[in-house]
Amino acid sequence: MEYTSYKSIKYYDECAALVEGMGYKLVELKIVPSKTTTKISAMIASTEPDGNIGVNDCAKVHRVLLPRLEALLGTEDTMMELTSPGIEHNIKNAAEFAVFTGRSVRVWDKTITDWVGGKILSADDKQVTLEAEDGNKFSVSYENIAKAKFDNK
Repeated sequence: MEYTSYKSIKYYDECAALVEGMGYKLVELKIVPSKTTTKISAMIASTEPDGNIGVNDCAKVHRVLLPRLEALLGTEDTMMELTSPGIEHNIKNAAEFAVFTGRSVRVWDKTITDWVGGKILSADDKQVTLEAEDGNKFSVSYENIAKAKFDNK
């Protein structure tokens, strides 16, 4: 699994500060310019590991984030989709592990060719540390993770 630092995503820091000021976390930000319209895709999560994000939360953040991005981009020809991770979320960027600290996940560990899971204790730019149901703590390096998703047992 690849680790893409949030610092390398253009406008992420400015938008994350705004979203965090509203009581949420910015999980993903994609800006795709095209000939006529700039398409923006963003994902927010609760600051609580088991917190839920509803339509009203997304609408509230959308109303504040879109004008900020239009100002940063210098255009109003934008279309923005703002979502929550959902209960079946697949982790695509290893940097997301740090955002979801405290949440239960399952990862496909290539070294044992099986799913392993636990609650995220910590994550850095190389590995994630999980706590299994039996209390054992273990780390998995991102290069050994083929897939990762929320564990909703």
